[in-house]
Amino acid sequence: MKQTRQISDSVRLGLLLAISGGFMDAYSYLFRGKVFANAQTGNLLLLGLNIFEGHWDACIKYLVPIVCFMIGVFLATCIRRSFQSYKKFHWRQFTILIEAIVLFSVAFLPQSMNLLVNSLISLSCGIQIESFKKIHGLGASTTMCVGNLRSATSLLSDYIYTKDKEDLKKGLLYLLIIFFFVMGAVVGNVFIQSMGQYSILICSLLLLVAFLSMFYHPESY
Repeated sequence: MKQTRQISDSVRLGLLLAISGGFMDAYSYLFRGKVFANAQTGNLLLLGLNIFEGHWDACIKYLVPIVCFMIGVFLATCIRRSFQSYKKFHWRQFTILIEAIVLFSVAFLPQSMNLLVNSLISLSCGIQIESFKKIHGLGASTTMCVGNLRSATSLLSDYIYTKDKEDLKKGLLYLLIIFFFVMGAVVGNVFIQSMGQYSILICSLLLLVAFLSMFYHPESY
């Protein structure tokens, strides 16, 4: 029973983070100048196109968030190494709390500072993707969908041939993560329409809930 409870909590946390990931991407793209905060592939592509066309001002728009994403990954790694043996808090709680604080500050920055905003969101995404690499024991991302979609398709394809129910369960879990990511983007769009730049506060609140939830079964994370 204990193992089941821990797995359930981990899945709930992962889905909550997936909603947050979709929300952040919708916010940065729809409200902050059409920059992808999560999927740096899009930013790399747009960076390359702008370099080719000689639009150097636009290059900065995409280059800085890419660098900040890398800084976020580096920061999460440093936190893990520094606080992995800390008893009162799990190191992942530190990373979620940092994310929540960063996104809270973003809500009060005007659109004239979109470069800084998108850089901070990319920093948060880098922290999240490095801190939470697994859900229910599966390698999964809560900030982008390509890898999850590939894994879901592969597992469901295996199930067709093997009839192994574990493959089916794993494949459906990946699809569930993708669904919650998309719903995060949908919810983000709704709140953007009504709250504008302050809508990102909802995302900060979601991360705060995730932070607090980890106090109940910290060993499962």
